[in-house]
Amino acid sequence: MSQLQSTLEKMQEVLSTLTDLLAEEQHALAAGKVNSNLLQRITEDKRSLLATLNYLDQMRLTCERSHNMAAPYPADRMMAEQWQQLQHATRQLRDANVHNGLLLQQQIRFTDAAVSVLKPHFSQAFYGPDGLGTGRTTLSHKA
Repeated sequence: MSQLQSTLEKMQEVLSTLTDLLAEEQHALAAGKVNSNLLQRITEDKRSLLATLNYLDQMRLTCERSHNMAAPYPADRMMAEQWQQLQHATRQLRDANVHNGLLLQQQIRFTDAAVSVLKPHFSQAFYGPDGLGTGRTTLSHKA
């Protein structure tokens, strides 16, 4: 049973780290200028934390089966409280993730609008999709 309790504690630590990471992501998305490198790192860190959380959840389920227990652990007050904390943290993370998704959509709309304004001014293509120059050559080769 101590392994199950330990697993719940580790899950809480991962959720806490994920909460901090989503707050960092929110700050980055709300900034006037988006730092794409920072957002890429945050995305990779979130992916890693979610994989860790999935692994811990599988461990939790295995421990529950071996001890013939199931969440929300009505027979153990301490683990029941831990489970409630995990549920609360998960709901907060869901809400933060939805908020960050809205901020991201806003950034995408802003970028699309900027591109549509700039696109007519850059209608002259210097390079084609194959990376080769298009139109007249301005450099000449002398023999």
